[in-house]
Amino acid sequence: MPKPERTAAILVAAGRGLRAGAGGPKQYRTIGGQTVIYRAMQAFSGHPDVFAVQPVVNPDDAALFQEATFGLRHRPPTPGGATRQASVHAGLEALAAEKPEIVLIHDAARPFVTAAVISRAIAAAGRTGAAIPVIPVTDTIKLTGDAGDVEATPERARLRIAQTPQAFRFDVILEAHRRAAREARSDFTDDAALAEWAGLTVATFEGDPANMKLTTPEDFVREEARLASQLGDIRTGTGYDVHAFGEGDHVMICGVRVPHSKGFLAHSDGDVGLHALVDAILGALADGDIGSHFPPSDAKWKGASSDQFLKYAVERVTARGGRIANLEVTMICERPKIGPLRDTMRTRIAEISGVHISRVAVKATTSERLGFTGREEGIAATASATIRLPWTDQGWDDKGRSA
Repeated sequence: MPKPERTAAILVAAGRGLRAGAGGPKQYRTIGGQTVIYRAMQAFSGHPDVFAVQPVVNPDDAALFQEATFGLRHRPPTPGGATRQASVHAGLEALAAEKPEIVLIHDAARPFVTAAVISRAIAAAGRTGAAIPVIPVTDTIKLTGDAGDVEATPERARLRIAQTPQAFRFDVILEAHRRAAREARSDFTDDAALAEWAGLTVATFEGDPANMKLTTPEDFVREEARLASQLGDIRTGTGYDVHAFGEGDHVMICGVRVPHSKGFLAHSDGDVGLHALVDAILGALADGDIGSHFPPSDAKWKGASSDQFLKYAVERVTARGGRIANLEVTMICERPKIGPLRDTMRTRIAEISGVHISRVAVKATTSERLGFTGREEGIAATASATIRLPWTDQGWDDKGRSA
């Protein structure tokens, strides 16, 4: 059958992840500078063939979820159940009014799913009605008894490791879950097992060894190291900005409103600290400067808040699979005094950019009453940004994609 036009995805994120150790539910922990759930959801939210993403979360995690998935396209989350099976059923019922033809069911604890695996899942479900991604077993498997003694050695050539997203015709898997609920069957560990019980033939398609589920603390350590090893292209950029004083009663500096006897003469809000940081990040990316992305001649940026400029620059790094290692800005002015607000500014930059405050530095100096800053005619700022990107000999297009 042709590929269905309406494919939805369910992201199962209601578990507590106790085997992953301390630190809260594993789906809300960070790995590679992003939360696990953000990485898992981003692949579906950005896929052109997925029209809706339905998160299923623990009601106690509402605030965590909102913060961890900020900026991603998804439906309002629905509460999960006591088991994974119950949570999937809740997600299916929440999607029923949208009438999808195909549904992909994915574990939020698998943050490394790729667009290619998602596309294969959609195609396989379109052909067969029920399909799961699998990878071959490379180790010899032993079946043991209660005492731990080996009872059998299954034939390795026929064994496969099941992954997610598992893909089904929506109406069929919904009815299977409803039937299981009616018959009080709540012991299925994945949707393929439930589908088999309901009489469906489940096909397989090529999975991805990197699409692993984070389960233990060791998984986080190993994958953090793997991601870090891939970011071998270390770059540094610098930025500089200056704005003159005019009439006003405050100035914006590093995202913080600072009371002052004057204001900035600027097209946007005149935040010299954030403007310098944006130029530093864009410089590290070799991606133009703030004026080329937000030209002063464009009326829509008049009076604009500069936090959106910094968010944009950070997104350019993320789009290339990179991470920000350090941000540093130095303010050059006689007044206002920066020292008392230093940590407030660091906190604000960290919030805007999504990096830990330990990677943000704000410094200040005067020009010893020399020049325009010494005469208190304006403020200047210098900045530097260190970023890490995946190493490639290729270029990038204007959307951050490998060219």
